Amino acid sequence: MDQQDLKLSKKLISSYKKRLEKEILDRSIKLRMPQNKFEEIIHNNNELINLKKALEKLETESETHSKV
Repeated sequence: MDQQDLKLSKKLISSYKKRLEKEILDRSIKLRMPQNKFEEIIHNNNELINLKKALEKLETESETHSKV
């Protein structure tokens, strides 16, 4: 994967992660959930956790490629 592919992947995953967080927030507000509850949902959501790990992995790969 070249540097440009890594940047695009990071951008797409980051964008999806933000949309998912916003969707959780919007639904929580609509359901009138307390703030601490939807923060807990965002913090413990498996899909968001996996997206964070993917972004960290891409960041590591990006750093490795930039050193080469």
